Amino acid sequence: MELHAKCTIFAEGCRGHLTKQVIRNFDLRKDSHPPSYGIGLKELWELDPKKHQPGYIEHTFGWPLPRTTYGGSFLYHILDNDQPLCAIGFVVALDYDNPYLHPYKEFQRYKTHPSIRKHLEGGKRIGYGARALNEGGFQTIPKLTFPGGCLIGCTAGFMNVAKLKGSHTAIKSGMLAAEAIFDEIGKGESATTGLNPESYETNIKNSWIWKELKASRNVRPSFNTSLGWIGGMMYTGAFFVVGRGIEPWTLHHGKPDNEKLKPAKDFKPIDYPKPDGQLTFDLLTSVALTGTNHEENQPSHLTLLNDDVPVEVNLAVYDGPEGRFCPAAVYEFVPVEDGSTEVKSRLQINAQNCIHCKTCDIKDPTQNINWVAPEGGGGPAYNGL
Repeated sequence: MELHAKCTIFAEGCRGHLTKQVIRNFDLRKDSHPPSYGIGLKELWELDPKKHQPGYIEHTFGWPLPRTTYGGSFLYHILDNDQPLCAIGFVVALDYDNPYLHPYKEFQRYKTHPSIRKHLEGGKRIGYGARALNEGGFQTIPKLTFPGGCLIGCTAGFMNVAKLKGSHTAIKSGMLAAEAIFDEIGKGESATTGLNPESYETNIKNSWIWKELKASRNVRPSFNTSLGWIGGMMYTGAFFVVGRGIEPWTLHHGKPDNEKLKPAKDFKPIDYPKPDGQLTFDLLTSVALTGTNHEENQPSHLTLLNDDVPVEVNLAVYDGPEGRFCPAAVYEFVPVEDGSTEVKSRLQINAQNCIHCKTCDIKDPTQNINWVAPEGGGGPAYNGL
């Protein structure tokens, strides 16, 4: 099937697989920093009514992550049809260097903190999900237009990390894109060539979106020093809160997230507590709550550019990090029995489990994994998240 249009608005959200091709084909990142991402994990709980405080909000950062790893949490008490609900989540920046770090297990460990545990004990978990987030901000915004289309929302990287919010910029950028395209169509250009809505980028730069993202541009990269969250809090407090974002310089994110992963030989495996089934849970139990489904006989939508790389590079050098950074137990290294005494492994891809978070496409150290849309349109069936 072919769909023809004078102009296509790309609104795929974070790390869109079509957007990735467009950015590469038109070299839209030529003048921007490499993008930076986080993985957000979320659970929905039905709380003990005695502990429920509608409207209660709590945000944290740091623990249980190491000082040099950016991340934090959110906790919201919600009243929905008289149900005492709680949305709780944990975000881990994907520029971490330790291949043994397991974002999902860090989230489970976070819930064991006394100040968090007290909200959840006596309640019941009813939902789970995960999704990658754009954390690069102002420095990583690519060129927004090209012949035949433009980028809006999180596809363009318009999330404000300081506010933990991107819906407002997504809506506004969509409005500005529509206005620019409408104006171009009104000029009567030929339908046989791709319409380039160049005024859209100008409109973005003249809008409050640009002003807001520029003011908060250094909040996220300020956490990338050896001081970790300590340096980030000092810098953010001095310039973003007190100085209102008026600092004259712009901090850099550095290398892409996948290139920041270091060899396993430089670290020791992390000993995570075993799940208790009441407050903390194993990964497959969580995946069952997503309702994700892909037709059994369809081709895997998690493709490898080179089938040898997972074992020869990822397992050999990084001890198979895809088995840890994936929040849905999609990737696992299983033994190969070929009759020899040498222990051999192969990468097994459980594509049925995929919840379309895009973390593997981002964090794979060799960028060998390429996420594409599944053939049958399957995926998670989130309810209430």
